[in-house]
Amino acid sequence: MRNTSTPRVHAFQADALADHDAVGLAQALRRRQVSVQEVTAAAVARIEQVNPMLNAMALRTYERARSWHARADAPGAFAGVPTLLKDTVDLAGHPTQLGSRLFVSAKARKDDPFVRQFLAQGFNVLGKTRLPEFGFNGTTEYQDGSATANPWHTAYSSGGSSGGAAALVAAGAVPIAHGNDGGGSIRIPAAACGLVGLKVTRNRLVNAALSRTLPLNLITEGVLTRSVRDTATFLAEAEKTHHHRGLPRVGLVEGPASRKLRIGLWTTPPSGGALDADTEAAVWRAARLLEAAGHHVEPIQARLSQAHIDSFLLYWGLLSFAVGRFGRVMFRGTDWDLNQYEGLSRALMHTFQRGWYRMPSAAMALLSAQRWNATHLAPFDAVLSPVLTHASPRLGYLNPATDPDTLLPRLIEYVAFTPLQNALGTPAISVPMGMTQEDPRPIGIQLSAQAGQEGTLLSLAYELEAQAAMPHLASTPMGHKLG
Repeated sequence: MRNTSTPRVHAFQADALADHDAVGLAQALRRRQVSVQEVTAAAVARIEQVNPMLNAMALRTYERARSWHARADAPGAFAGVPTLLKDTVDLAGHPTQLGSRLFVSAKARKDDPFVRQFLAQGFNVLGKTRLPEFGFNGTTEYQDGSATANPWHTAYSSGGSSGGAAALVAAGAVPIAHGNDGGGSIRIPAAACGLVGLKVTRNRLVNAALSRTLPLNLITEGVLTRSVRDTATFLAEAEKTHHHRGLPRVGLVEGPASRKLRIGLWTTPPSGGALDADTEAAVWRAARLLEAAGHHVEPIQARLSQAHIDSFLLYWGLLSFAVGRFGRVMFRGTDWDLNQYEGLSRALMHTFQRGWYRMPSAAMALLSAQRWNATHLAPFDAVLSPVLTHASPRLGYLNPATDPDTLLPRLIEYVAFTPLQNALGTPAISVPMGMTQEDPRPIGIQLSAQAGQEGTLLSLAYELEAQAAMPHLASTPMGHKLG
């Protein structure tokens, strides 16, 4: 439930978590400045403080987290740091509900392969976060009217599909949380909640078990953080347990690079339309900051064909159809009831049922995006664009119960800049860059690059972080523009 009389919600206070990012908290734990017990208790208290207003938690694993105390000297760069998993991956002994009421999940027998890579860094998992049904939406809302609210203003969306994770990290409940991205699902909530969100190159991290079953895997795992160094450290540590031979190592990126880059500036939405004024101002501000740092920023005109857009929608329709038709055997659980399938999921399923015969050509169109990329984006070291075409909308704007003829065009327009990198398998990062004029809430910009070039994106993100005042719920005044 949301307390709309208090539009901002956060839990930052003088406790064991203080204002630390994940790297800072890990350092404090190693130096014995705080204990794992104190940090765990503080995180639990913070979650319980803000969740009644945010509705971001799907599952609590507090007893499991408290038992971590016996392993206080465990290895890992983030040993003892409290975190949360998105409810898309298995944690042994707990259900995985995937944001859906279609079924009642059985408890997982073992950790997901990605979870094993994640836990190897020493994280202490306190629970799982909410997502829209099967991650199909760019907002974390449900057909019954419930939603995960944005902590910057609880009348607005926290984004999706990793909206629960983003809301709790932004509100200070935990410093870092797991998310995944199959069409923008890390970058969208990062932009909405004022966080750093990196979508890595395909196969950079261990793929989750569910992703491995897809005909074309568009999904990558990752984290949402309040600092660039947290994201950079997570990626560097992840490389120690998994390295794909086809990709160059990133290593630990600790700051801006000295090399000056050629950066494309892309402000025309791939699907047509225009940016809202606040978003356009944020992108141009980032361009000026990068130019001031010595980079060459060059406007580009690039438009995706309608075939590319339709193909991405048809692919997600295939996934929704597969869930509806074969979900009984795809997921562990009981009480399967297709009547509980939400409106957006049904709309995507019907999109596939009407156009299934176009699936081979749609798959080819997704693959042909590589040629489009070689022409329009590959000549640049990085491309600067918005994450979203407009700031986070009010709750209800993308509610899955909305008529599909209204909802699908809204969703396609809103997330126009994010699905391309999933089709290409290339990396992209969302970085906070300003606030809206009305009902102040964050706006993110996106930097994208060619496959394997996460290091370039992190170095540029460090530059923007150093030059721009990052939004922070405990310190950004109401109405402050941040530039």
